[in-house]
Amino acid sequence: MLLSIAVHTPAYSAISAASELLTYQAPQALPAGSLVRVPLGNREVLGVVWGPDTAFSGDLAKIKPISAVLEAIAPLPASWLRLVHFAARYYQRSLGEMAISALPPALRDLTVEQLARRLKRKKPADAHAVTADQALALSPEQAEVCEQIDKNSGPFLLFGSTGSGKTEVYLHQAEALFQRDPDAQVLVMVPEINLTPQLEARFQARFSARLGEGAVVSMHSGMTAPQRLKSWLAAHTGQARIVLGTRMAVFASLPHLRLLIVDEEHDASYKQQEAARYSARDLAIWRGHDLQAKVILGSATPSLESWWASRPASSQDAGGRYLRLAMPSRIGAGQMPRLRLVDMRQQPRQAVFAPALLQAITERVERGEQALVLLNRRGFAPVLFCGDCGWKSDCPHCSAHQVFHKTDRTLRCHHCGFSQRVPLACPSCGNPDILPLGKGTEQLEEALERLLRNVQRPDGQPARIARIDADTTKAKGALEEKIADVHAGDVDVLVGTQMVAKGHDFRRVTLVAAVQPDDALMSSDFRAPERLFSLLLQAAGRAGRDAAYVAAQGSAVEMWLQTQQPEHAVYQALRRWDYSGFAAQQLQERRDAAMPPFAHQAIIRADARSQQEAQAFLRAASELAQSQQLLQGSEVFVYPPIPLSIQRVANVERAQMLIESPSRKALQQFLRAWQPCLHWLRAHPEHKGLVRWLVDVDPQAI
Repeated sequence: MLLSIAVHTPAYSAISAASELLTYQAPQALPAGSLVRVPLGNREVLGVVWGPDTAFSGDLAKIKPISAVLEAIAPLPASWLRLVHFAARYYQRSLGEMAISALPPALRDLTVEQLARRLKRKKPADAHAVTADQALALSPEQAEVCEQIDKNSGPFLLFGSTGSGKTEVYLHQAEALFQRDPDAQVLVMVPEINLTPQLEARFQARFSARLGEGAVVSMHSGMTAPQRLKSWLAAHTGQARIVLGTRMAVFASLPHLRLLIVDEEHDASYKQQEAARYSARDLAIWRGHDLQAKVILGSATPSLESWWASRPASSQDAGGRYLRLAMPSRIGAGQMPRLRLVDMRQQPRQAVFAPALLQAITERVERGEQALVLLNRRGFAPVLFCGDCGWKSDCPHCSAHQVFHKTDRTLRCHHCGFSQRVPLACPSCGNPDILPLGKGTEQLEEALERLLRNVQRPDGQPARIARIDADTTKAKGALEEKIADVHAGDVDVLVGTQMVAKGHDFRRVTLVAAVQPDDALMSSDFRAPERLFSLLLQAAGRAGRDAAYVAAQGSAVEMWLQTQQPEHAVYQALRRWDYSGFAAQQLQERRDAAMPPFAHQAIIRADARSQQEAQAFLRAASELAQSQQLLQGSEVFVYPPIPLSIQRVANVERAQMLIESPSRKALQQFLRAWQPCLHWLRAHPEHKGLVRWLVDVDPQAI
């Protein structure tokens, strides 16, 4: 019996370029979706049976037999195979690469015997201190939203203000689904790992008692390989009824999936930035459509693509394909904070905090309240600088600066990971007085500890400062511990990056301050204003979430922005907390410039030993498309190649070329026809200096 099997072939190999499925012999027919071990070169690898090979006409003697069948695992459902097939086609990757990378890493390496032993091994139950959570009475807005979800097929864009109770809507919808369909499964996605624990606790508290132990599982890259395999198997067998995870969870094998929830749907973290560059949010929409399952996208600041897709119908427009549901009010009659713009041009030079902001933070601490200080840059300073000769702490392997980390006196490149000790003097001229330029979260923490050293809490204890960023949360459990300290009131001022700006329910925070947000506006990416608006509005939503607490304190809930450009449109829209107006203005600019969502884009990137070689490959690819008449009569436009904004990383030069079209279909047809040309060029001797190339469809960073 000949079978077509998907395996992860080496990138850019002749096998990968020639065929997406390989043919193997099996002693008997195997159903599509069966997991097998097959020989590939001198290795044995995991494969997924795609079906019988009825078109083979070569020499049967050359066809290798499969090595083993993973009979302990039921075949993957047909819906999973369709999802992988679509993702591979749309994101221009091989079927084998997409299929195998979508499976847990432990499955790729285990033999049949090892898998059997692991499945037999009794796993200790995870210890969870689960507190019973009763369903809350829905507010009128929540009830109206749930009614609309019940009556319509979706997809739905849940446009809910921060603190409006979107999570309770998710819980209510899952509960109603389980009452209708006892075997149903729910997929809930969050953009970052640090948001998983609190959401898992909510779902565990609501459903573990009625659905049983192991009904709620997580899937994210912070788990060990055995943990991920355990969660995947629980989902695949139907034991797990609710799967919570980051973008990788969109590929979970869920045979009874009926509801998909994408929380904070606007977040760029849903776009994979390595290997197969898929968008988990967009794949969730496709998967819901394929399964006729309901999809809920939730956000206080939706992506402009989703906002446009959910536009109401009008006399000139049929409207979008999503149904927009609004929840503008915060639970408990809480109000969004009052925005205070601080013009740093009028403040003392070199001031980290404006005096008025420092006074406001002091007053909060003295009343026992909490303040959140946001700066989306870790480390002490972005660069060290010599005023005598102009030396800067550049990375020797990247076209970027090494960041100064004062806590361990190191210079670290946040792109390639290179690290070294801080020099005692300027390496160029010997000047011992080298200075930090710019600010990072370490510097803010140090400044606050100095400025608030004489400030006391109501209990007479000194003010306590904490920092949450990628550096302070490396150790296992460190993030959960720090978040717990904030909830317990053991932290008075929390300094952090975007990690603390979204999703967290800090009940005692009455003041949020954003320091140096202008840096985000310096980006060349046309999405920079949208992302800054989203980050700041999400951060503002951490303040005043407990209306009863705020009323008892008698405090004014505030957000302070320290900026050099108080007149900027982003800040003026924030002053009114007017997302709708901001989105309308941004969409008009996008329409005028023919940018997404009014156009569709892809990027081809080349990495090479030199910038000249990288751009030469891209120019040759463009010329080959012209000579093969792939662009003739199409609506596709190919721009000239240019270097990336950070053009060298780890001694590899990087260049990119933008492809754009008003038609998604035309862009996809062109990319599919172009793939053989790119593989042919990759093998050409003229381009031996090329390290790799890749295609990024619907890129989120340009």
